[in-house]
Amino acid sequence: MGWLKNVIIKNKELENERFEVTDKDSLYFLGPNLTLRNCTVVLKVSARRLHILGARFIDCTFEVKQELKNHQDWVRASLKGCRFKGRLTGCDFGHWPEYGSEPEYQHGFIENCDFTEARLDGCRIMGCDPTTLRFPKWPCFTILDPIRRVSELRSVRWPGLVGDVLVDDLHAHPAPTRALTYYAPTLVERLESTPEQLQAVIEKFDCIVY
Repeated sequence: MGWLKNVIIKNKELENERFEVTDKDSLYFLGPNLTLRNCTVVLKVSARRLHILGARFIDCTFEVKQELKNHQDWVRASLKGCRFKGRLTGCDFGHWPEYGSEPEYQHGFIENCDFTEARLDGCRIMGCDPTTLRFPKWPCFTILDPIRRVSELRSVRWPGLVGDVLVDDLHAHPAPTRALTYYAPTLVERLESTPEQLQAVIEKFDCIVY
C-alpha cells in the first residue's frame, strides 16, 4: 500500500459548500477550529480515514455513501440541525468527554438532528437530549434512556435471544448513554427471532421509538 495523503481542513468557517470525503488514499482531518454551515458532506471512506477534531457542523447534510462502521469520532463533533443519510453502524454521537483525553472530546454535542433518512444499527446518543432528534422509523427502533429503563424492559418476555443478549446487556453501556438505535433485520438474524416478533414486544413500550 502506498503513502496516504493528509487532507486537513482547519481554522476556517465555511458556508454553502460541498465536501467530497471520498478518496480512499487520503486521511481526512476536520478541525480544529472548523465550522461548516449549510454544507453538504459526502462520506465514502472507512472510519479510520476520517478524523473529526472538534469541528462544528450547523444545518449540514451528511450523505454516507458507504456504510460507516464503528466511528466514535462523532463525539468530537458539535452537530446542530444536521441531516444524515445512509448507513451508520456502531457509531456514537453527542457529549462523552470521558471517551478520550484530547480536549476536543469536551466539544461533543448533538441537537435538533434528523436521522430519518439514515439506517442506524448499534448507534448511541451520549450525554445529550435525544428528544430533540428525529430517529429512523421501523425497521429501525430506538430505546430512549436505556440504562434507567432496563428493569422495565426486562419485565416482558422477548423473542429469541433478544432479552438474554440485548436487554440484559443494557446496563453495560456507558453511563452517558441516552438513546440506542438498532436495525431490526440485522438484530433478529443473530438473536434467533423475526422482525414481526420483535415489533410485537417493542410496541408495548413508550420508551421505544420506531
